[in-house]
Amino acid sequence: MLRNKATKIDPNSTDTLIGEGSVFEGKLKSSASVRIEGQMIGDVECGGDVTIGEKGVVESSLISARNVTIAGQVNGNVQASNKLTITSKGKLYGNIAAASLAIEEGSLFEGTSRMGNSPDIALAMNEAAASAE
Repeated sequence: MLRNKATKIDPNSTDTLIGEGSVFEGKLKSSASVRIEGQMIGDVECGGDVTIGEKGVVESSLISARNVTIAGQVNGNVQASNKLTITSKGKLYGNIAAASLAIEEGSLFEGTSRMGNSPDIALAMNEAAASAE
């Protein structure tokens, strides 16, 4: 999507959609929000929010965003500078670093979690990545 340089990107608007039946492979960087309903293989770095829909599947070493909502499946680590939500149908196999965490009944989470403010979260994810190597 081409934008005029004078246009400011709104991190609250969904700018990128990976639709059901689509497969995206590679690193995804976005200043606005991202919604994944298909399959994503690679890291996600987002200035806004990331939502993984019920049919979404993500294979990633790291998803990094302001808020992350998981209703589908994620295999990898998640860093949320604000809030991470795993819905009742969501599955997360990986480690969490977030300022706030909500895990609904019926969801699945296998991993470790760290909570704190934004600088602490980034440090925690860097430490987790270093220890995994």
